[in-house]
Amino acid sequence: MKAAWRGTAAPQRRCRRAGLPPRRPSNPVTGHAMSLFGAMTTAISGLNAQSRALTNVSNNLANSQTVGYKRVDTSFINLVTQSSRSSNSSDTVRARPDYTNSVQGTVEQSDRPSSLAISGQGFFSVAASQGEKNGVAVFDERQFVTRAGDFQVNTKGYLVNSSGYYLQGWPLGGIGEPDRTALAPLQISGQLFNPVETTLIELAANLPADGVTPVNTQLPLYDALGSSHVANLTFKPVTTPGPPPAGTSQWDLDITLPDEAVPTTRRVRLHFGATATPPVDAGTLGGFTAATNLTAGTTALGDGATLAFSSDLGEGRQDIVLNLGKIGSAGGLTQFAAREFSVRNIAQNGVPPGSYSALQIADNGNITVNYDNGQSRVVGRIPLVTFSDPNALQRLDGQAFMRTVESGEARVTDVATDGAGQLVAGSVERSNVDIASEFTKLIVAQRAYTANTKVVTTTDELLQDTINMKR
Repeated sequence: MKAAWRGTAAPQRRCRRAGLPPRRPSNPVTGHAMSLFGAMTTAISGLNAQSRALTNVSNNLANSQTVGYKRVDTSFINLVTQSSRSSNSSDTVRARPDYTNSVQGTVEQSDRPSSLAISGQGFFSVAASQGEKNGVAVFDERQFVTRAGDFQVNTKGYLVNSSGYYLQGWPLGGIGEPDRTALAPLQISGQLFNPVETTLIELAANLPADGVTPVNTQLPLYDALGSSHVANLTFKPVTTPGPPPAGTSQWDLDITLPDEAVPTTRRVRLHFGATATPPVDAGTLGGFTAATNLTAGTTALGDGATLAFSSDLGEGRQDIVLNLGKIGSAGGLTQFAAREFSVRNIAQNGVPPGSYSALQIADNGNITVNYDNGQSRVVGRIPLVTFSDPNALQRLDGQAFMRTVESGEARVTDVATDGAGQLVAGSVERSNVDIASEFTKLIVAQRAYTANTKVVTTTDELLQDTINMKR
């Protein structure tokens, strides 16, 4: 023991003069052992950190083909125990996940028109189903977001992705603009296109200038319930003796509707070219006379050549206008030289009832539903949700996220506005995992883990040597 205190008289005297307790010199054996324990603790923290890094690499590789998955990188943080100019104690290391929610994945074309991808920043707003109540779907009130856009229409008409989240959007308001105050799951296929009764029929045709026999055609129309009917049109040439402009420059038009409650014959005489008052260009319709059970329009040059009548097809009075073009114009009903009667165009504004057929999604997020009656209608708009720090979002199952205090408030906005990205319809965003890069990380983590195990085994051997010093 004397040897241990040798050479320490001067320090002890200085302690007594300063009024401090005597300082015991450090035991070199004990200090050596404590340093070895610190080295082992540091190496074990390295093992734990590299284990977490390997876990992140494993998750990334397992989800390399998951739609909308965002990889998790690893950042290492050094924790200092004690450090000064004269001494440095054993430190530790901690692995922290580094999220890449804002890193774009590859946009890949899909064979489903309902699939969606975002090019740029932003997320889809989605809802989580909580089952049904009285046959009506019930949703979680919390707001979820995702980049997994592999949506498809389910049996209830909702757009649902492969993780079971329901796409939310703005329903269309009464003036044709989206209602931005109401964000709700979009249901599309359950909507029907209500029938529209016919109020206008347009006919463009040519009557043969030298015709001597009646000609016929049929015009389709619909009643208030969407039932299909026809109007029969019969053109009879008026053959008055004498040189032109007499002869076939005048035709009698009869209009009948076989399905009307009270059969009615409507008749009017059509005047072409010089037989009209005032005369118009040869072969063009110039006016009407002798109208029965219908009302002829004005006959000023350039006015619409219209005939208005009403009918009861079983659903009450239905007013219909037959448009034959314009007075003095060759765009509607004409009478030019031809071998036979020809129809150029027939159109009407009635619509039968329609069921969902398909959907289209525009670049601005508008969802258009196509119906089997040939009609289409915009039923809603898809917005995007942005955050100040998307990498701070809370990760959930199924590639979904929730806002946190660190991420900032959710901002629901139109596509391609206020920092939101563009919408790519008919495509999906793949995982942003690069397999080659993950294999590189795997090799580095493996080597680092092995190096830390070498430190542990070496420290263990040194501690054993220290213990053996007592023998």
